[in-house]
Amino acid sequence: MTDRNNPSSTLQNFSRRELRNLVRTQLLALLEQGDLQGAKAILVPVQPADIAEAIEGLPEPMQVLAFRLLSKGEAIEVYEYLDHSVQEALVQEFKRQDVIDIVDKMSPDDRARLFDELPAKIVNRLLEQLSPSERQATALLLGYETGTAGRIMTPELISLKEGMTVTQALERIRYLAKNTETIYYLYVTDAARRLTGTLSLRDLVTADPQETIGEIMTRDAICVHTDTDQEEVARLIQRYDFLAVPVVDREQRLVGIVTVDDVIDIIQQETTEDIYALGGGVQSGGDGYFQSNLFSVARKRVVWLFVLLITNTVTGTIIKAEEDILQKVVTLAAFIPLLTGTGGNVGAQSSTVVIRGMNTDEIRALGPAQVIIREALAGLLLGSMLGTVATIWAFFLQGNLSVAIAVGASLVAISVLASVSGSALPFLFRLLGLDPALMSAPFITTAVDVLGVLIYFNLARVILRV
Repeated sequence: MTDRNNPSSTLQNFSRRELRNLVRTQLLALLEQGDLQGAKAILVPVQPADIAEAIEGLPEPMQVLAFRLLSKGEAIEVYEYLDHSVQEALVQEFKRQDVIDIVDKMSPDDRARLFDELPAKIVNRLLEQLSPSERQATALLLGYETGTAGRIMTPELISLKEGMTVTQALERIRYLAKNTETIYYLYVTDAARRLTGTLSLRDLVTADPQETIGEIMTRDAICVHTDTDQEEVARLIQRYDFLAVPVVDREQRLVGIVTVDDVIDIIQQETTEDIYALGGGVQSGGDGYFQSNLFSVARKRVVWLFVLLITNTVTGTIIKAEEDILQKVVTLAAFIPLLTGTGGNVGAQSSTVVIRGMNTDEIRALGPAQVIIREALAGLLLGSMLGTVATIWAFFLQGNLSVAIAVGASLVAISVLASVSGSALPFLFRLLGLDPALMSAPFITTAVDVLGVLIYFNLARVILRV
């Protein structure tokens, strides 16, 4: 039987999703009633990540109140899980010492990420109040360019020397473990701090106590440099199934590690940016899209939509220029939406798979030419199948074989054109130093609309001899 007076007993009967919803709902209700003790009790058995999500779901005035219910140790853990916008709001509301106590205990990489989102005046104030060691660690990370391994790494790691015995290494790990982000991977350096090898905790604890680190370590260490792009770091960790990867400077000195939890954040961030770009310039900056100001969102979206609107007028101009053939064969107009819509969809599919292949390095071995040829053949195959169906359907609707053939042939040509455009333009954008994701579905659709209408009318003139 469940003890209704025991929040811990109640929460154990819920799934993780139900638990998060329950905590958020009950926390809001208790805070609205002014029952602070009850609100504090409901948070006791909840994991820090779930507490952070519950706080994010509260109205802004209640977020600070809920956060203050946590003990100092809990507050530090929960704060690192909060969204940057909520972190910034809490910083603005806290007393000065409250902020310093929390920020000083954050891991350096999470602290640097927070400082990226805060106004410079607040960052300078917080830096001055940090302990000397934490200030130095944070300044080190902030000195690297945004989006690089140096900016997202943490300097909190355990390094060993080749001459240490296994027993000595374990003693060092016990001493440093509390101040280290991860101990599952250990790194071996020489007297100049240059990385010479790596060692897993598993290999260490299963080795003979009198063996030296140099005898059991792996010398072929995979690492990244401080200026390596964060996406490349994410791909490396994903490829080798690492929990962390060491970061070295130009002199091969070990300066930090990038852990898998940071990589997950990077992948989510980069994927979100690409999806927004594929949506036709839908970008929300640092905040989540649904947390951004509505007018700011509309301003960013309307610019791209104006470009598409103006481009689409070209299609109307072409149709108007073909009035003579439309007057003679009015049924041609009925199939324009079918052709342009299908062409846009085929092009969007090609651009999506190519952009995804670029991001995952799946198409690196093929090369641009082979990818474009492959997509062109795919477009020809798709166009042939769709064109056959369209020809039969057009003849069934209109009873005019010439018009039906013109529709089918145009659909084949448009599908090939759309596939080539959708696969080639992302490569062109990357060559020009632009984001391939900007070759979004709306842009491809508009471009194929214009060229597709030209193809359709010219083929119709040849087939119908008009």
